[in-house]
Formats: sequence, C-alpha cells, structure tokens
Amino acid sequence: MKTQLLLRKVHHWGSLFIMVQMGLVIGAGLLLVLKKELDWVQPPTAKGVAQTDVPRMSVDELFRIAKSVEELQLEEWSELSRVDFKPDKGIVKFVAPNNWEAQIDTTNGDVLQVAFRRSDIIESLHDGSFFADWVKLYVFFPTGVILLLLWATGIYLFFLPHVRRASKKRKRNAQA
Repeated sequence: MKTQLLLRKVHHWGSLFIMVQMGLVIGAGLLLVLKKELDWVQPPTAKGVAQTDVPRMSVDELFRIAKSVEELQLEEWSELSRVDFKPDKGIVKFVAPNNWEAQIDTTNGDVLQVAFRRSDIIESLHDGSFFADWVKLYVFFPTGVILLLLWATGIYLFFLPHVRRASKKRKRNAQA
C-alpha cells in the first residue's frame, strides 16, 4: 500500500475515533482559556483591606470564618480542596470539595465573596478525570497520542504535493 494512501486511512479512522473526546477537550479548553474573563467559570478575585501586607489573622482564625460559610459545608481542615493565599490582593480563598469558594480578607476576616467555582469541574472534563481515573489514562491519553499522529500525518499530507511538484520541476530543469 502506498504511504500516502495509508496515511489518509490513518487520518480518516483516527479522526473518527477521537472526535467526541477532542470536542470535549477543545470546548473545555476554550472555557479554561477564558476563565479569568468569564465570572461564570471562575469567580473574580476580590481585594482585601491591606494588599501585599502580611496577614494579620492566623490561618486558624481564617479557617473558623470559612467554616461558618454555609455553602462550603466544612467541619475539618482536611476536608478542604484548596486554600489559595493571594497576598497581593489581601485575601485567602477557601475552596470546598463541593466547588464553593469563600474569599476572606486576611486583615479583618470579612467574607468578601462566596461563589460557585466551575473551573475545577471544567478542568476535570478537559483532562478526562471527571469520568474516572481509568478514562483519563485509557481513553484521553490514547486520544492525545492519536491526535499527535493525525498532526504528523496531516503535515506530511499537506507538504507532499508541494515536495512532488518541486521534485518534478527540478527534474524538468535538469533535463533542459
């Protein structure tokens, strides 16, 4: 079988296999690129009283305040998904496993914002871990490998006619 025909078949069937996964990866990736611009994806970061200052409250005090936020549904420190200190904004973000986020001022302990955070869900859709760890490894990883193969065969198929034309032109010029 000619190389060009084989690569076209690989391109054709490989595209069919990965079309659903790649649609999901591309859609989620586009939302992740815009996560700072779309408040729906990730809540904007509030600003506390004292930016770039050392927090005046202890982590214990800040957690106690976060625990009082009903949406987070927290009892223990170990239940948190993420704690994100933003010294330049003067806040700390507490993110619960249910994807609710509370932003607390590190100077006076005011709860500046409570919002649902979709970016972590979108990221898990993007990498396949939303479904199960085995899906990430045995479906999304092979999809990436096939995509790399499609990229390589696509480049080859794109440049092949140009290389052939240049080769024919060189042969004509050499005979003349």
